[in-house]
This record gives sequence, C-alpha cells and structure tokens, in this order.
Amino acid sequence: MGDVISAESATTSGKVRIGGRNTELGFFREVERLSGQKLSACYQCGECTAGCPVAFAMDLMPNQVTRMALAGMADEVLQSRSIWLCVGCNACVTRCPRLVDLPRVMDSLRQIATRRGVRCPEPAIRAFHDTFLQGVERGGRLHELALVAALKLKTGRLFQDVPAGMAMMAKGKLAIMPETPEGKAEVRRIFEECRRRAREGDGHAG
Repeated sequence: MGDVISAESATTSGKVRIGGRNTELGFFREVERLSGQKLSACYQCGECTAGCPVAFAMDLMPNQVTRMALAGMADEVLQSRSIWLCVGCNACVTRCPRLVDLPRVMDSLRQIATRRGVRCPEPAIRAFHDTFLQGVERGGRLHELALVAALKLKTGRLFQDVPAGMAMMAKGKLAIMPETPEGKAEVRRIFEECRRRAREGDGHAG
C-alpha cells in the first residue's frame, strides 16, 4: 500500500505509484488518440525490435516503448532517446502481425514530450525536426540548402559535412535558390490548423 497513493489523490493527479514507479492513468489513451493506433493490440512478439535498423542505439526497445506507454510509464517513455531516434522507415510496420503503426506512436510521443516541455536527450535530432518543419511552413516545401544552413547554426556544427555538401552542390543536387510552389498559403494554413487542434486538445486534456 505504501507504493500506491490514495484513490482520491490518483483521481486528482492522474498518477499512481506502483512498484516504486510513477504511472500516469490514461496516458495510453492520449497516445492512442494522437497516433490513431491501438496499443493493446501489441502482444509483444518483438518483431518490431528485431527488424529495427536503429534499435542498437536505443535505450528502450520499440516493443518496450509500446508496453511502457500502455502501462502509463509516461516519464520513462517521454524522456527516452528511442522516441527521437526512430527514423520512420516502417520496417516495424511491415513485420508487425497486428499491423500496429509504431512510427505513428513514436511521432505522437514526440508531440506529447514537446508539449510538456520534456528535455530532449537528442538535441541535434530535435533541432532537425524543428528546422525542417519551420522551413516547410515558411516556404511551402523544403529547401535543402536553407535547411542545412539553419541546422548548422542551431547545432554549432558549422563545418561538419562540408565536403559532402560541396560535392552535392557541384552535381546540382542542392539548389541555391528555393522554388516558390503553388499552394504555399494552403501549407501555412495546415500548420495553423494543426496548432489550433493542438491547443484545443491541450485544453480538453486540462
């Protein structure tokens, strides 16, 4: 009983302690709502982990992320490196016998972590995510050279990958000037709509 807080307090805070760990009631529902995936469909066969090309660098294996999210272990999951290391290659989806789209789960966990102000353990990856989205919103589509320049300024890695960048420019793989695509205003409206829905979702959750 010492590890479990009172029912009244759990209802108020949404958290209980089980086995010395904090668990957040309803956390998995938030993940399911954002991702559109049913976490309980996973029966821990481990196919996602076996096929993941970046599992070697993760602190939590992909199947562990699913199980821990389902168990309400929000702190451990949201602070993990794994949710940021997922590259969305969909190897896990093609192997999953239950057709759980784990990259969508990982993406929803990154959204929740960002909204809650959880420190990202992979700052360079977070900088890439932010810079990529800002570039698409601003220009309507990605301008690779601007993305690289902004990312280098954010991370301070100014001279990393310079030889590769020069070679790509010489072969015409990096455009100097960005294109102005049709539908640029529509892309911006999509971003604004996503922010509106996020605000409404946060208000509903609170």
